[in-house]
Amino acid sequence: MIDTHCHLEMEPFDADREDVIKRAKDAGLEAVITIGSDFEGSKGAVELAGKYDFVYASVGIHPHDAKDFNEDVFRQITEWTKNPKVVAIGETGLDYHYDHSPRDVQRDAFIKQLSYAVESGVPAIIHSREAKEDTLRILEESRVSKGVLHCFSGDMETAERAMEMGLYISFAGTVTFKKALQIQKIAKVIPDEYLLIETDAPYLAPEPFRGKRNEPAFVKHTAEFIAKLRGVSTEDIDRITTLNAKRLFGIGDMPGMGEIAYKIRESLYLNITNRCTSKCSFCIKFHSDFVKGHNLRLAGEPSADELKSAIGDPALYQEVVFCGYGEPLLRLDAVKEVASWIKEKGGKVRINTNGHGNLIHKRNILPELQGLVDSISISLDAHDEKTYNKICNPAFKNAFNEVVNFIKEAKKSIPEVTATVVTAEGVDVDKCKEIADFLGVKLRVRRLDVVG
Repeated sequence: MIDTHCHLEMEPFDADREDVIKRAKDAGLEAVITIGSDFEGSKGAVELAGKYDFVYASVGIHPHDAKDFNEDVFRQITEWTKNPKVVAIGETGLDYHYDHSPRDVQRDAFIKQLSYAVESGVPAIIHSREAKEDTLRILEESRVSKGVLHCFSGDMETAERAMEMGLYISFAGTVTFKKALQIQKIAKVIPDEYLLIETDAPYLAPEPFRGKRNEPAFVKHTAEFIAKLRGVSTEDIDRITTLNAKRLFGIGDMPGMGEIAYKIRESLYLNITNRCTSKCSFCIKFHSDFVKGHNLRLAGEPSADELKSAIGDPALYQEVVFCGYGEPLLRLDAVKEVASWIKEKGGKVRINTNGHGNLIHKRNILPELQGLVDSISISLDAHDEKTYNKICNPAFKNAFNEVVNFIKEAKKSIPEVTATVVTAEGVDVDKCKEIADFLGVKLRVRRLDVVG
């Protein structure tokens, strides 16, 4: 886990800073980024990053202190960014709640720091409070594409416009507060690839420490809360946000080879091929190698024995799911062999498929899965053939009707059958529900941009 925003150099840590840093490491944090908010704070952040291997720094002038921003300060900030342990500019931005610096002065300091971040390729850490329109206007005009809105407290429109620019959204302990309903609602739906967590220590301690001094080790409580909001495990949030922090700030090692078995919540997923007979417009594999922090870009297709080895004991999981970055039924023989082995070992089997199995093999393959598969999720994805062809770009003619027939036939061989649909543009979910009802199967609606 990585605390992407704290202020270890501040006075509240003077008495026990060593102990605070030790507790962060003992809590399993892989890295901590300590953030400069004025000249002395930036200097202190750089010094701490030089002293501790897992501490990194950001340097900048907070809007509260924009009145002290001048050419000498700016020159020193640019010099600090040449240090390899300095990974960002900021925090900078706008704060119209307190107005400790005049607003025009805040804007000038923000624009200059942001321009340097864009020019140098260094991420920007952005503070915005009660300054939505000016913040978004300046960000859009700057053409910034690397950065984060820290300690997010805005509305959904702000988050969406920021993500359109490529910016991350970071949540602090405030998301755990009982009355923070709007922030919680947004934290629940931010796509995985834009999500970060932080403490903003010594401020904003999460529940159950609200009102006390915050510290980096407490970031796990924010992670646990967000995991519950999103219906995933804390381990999932740890993996997702750590990957995002590494990607944004360039720290640590990125995951290497594609995984063939990967855990999400209490299920184990099998990534047996990256080939597919659809090219769905919403498919994440066309713009990312990662799902829930797992690298799924395969160098080659695993054998059945490699899959068994990667699974270990299938009974340890709620279910083992053939899914991954491709259509698993392209490898029908491997699916049957591994599924049979899973069942022998006391595990449950699910297949996620685009429903092209019979088209691929030119026969009804579903009776071959009887007794091997407990449940199957079949991508219906549209309410008619025209919409299906537009969204899914299938490799076969008449694919939509064949998918409908595949769902119908699946009921004869597999105990639990679910049709799925993604809320892509042009899809009539109500009509999809009518099709599912007619076929006598459940319909699961997947929100666009939510994967895994």
